[in-house]
Amino acid sequence: MTPETLFSLANPLALVGWAVLIAAPLAPKVADLIAGTVIPLVMAVGYSALILAYWSGATGGYGSLPDVMTLFTHPEVALAGWVHYLGFDLFVGAWAVRTARGTGINHLLVLPHLVLIFLFGPAGFFTFHAMLAAFRFATPDAKAAA
Repeated sequence: MTPETLFSLANPLALVGWAVLIAAPLAPKVADLIAGTVIPLVMAVGYSALILAYWSGATGGYGSLPDVMTLFTHPEVALAGWVHYLGFDLFVGAWAVRTARGTGINHLLVLPHLVLIFLFGPAGFFTFHAMLAAFRFATPDAKAAA
């Protein structure tokens, strides 16, 4: 399969996971399984296969910004990086949903953070933690996050 074909398969798969997270209150265990385990594992397998197949032939590396830029000029390595982002951001989104559920935070309050995690990964992780800290400060008897 070409990198373009794999890219066109990975994106909708990740979007299914995000849709499941949005609807998580309807079936929390299903959401945990699909968005928190199954799809990230599929992404992990895809990422691993791409790295095993193409890493050794790629130039560049992680020693400097120009090295990273060179590394990602290889379509298969860039695709591996993209699949990495898709899988990890979804995993973090699923963690946020589980954590919010476990601490009693209304799912509607989590949705803006899911959008940020989806679009800007670490920024959404940060804002979710800020909300979580505020919730714990306001409700000291809230359960600790898993």
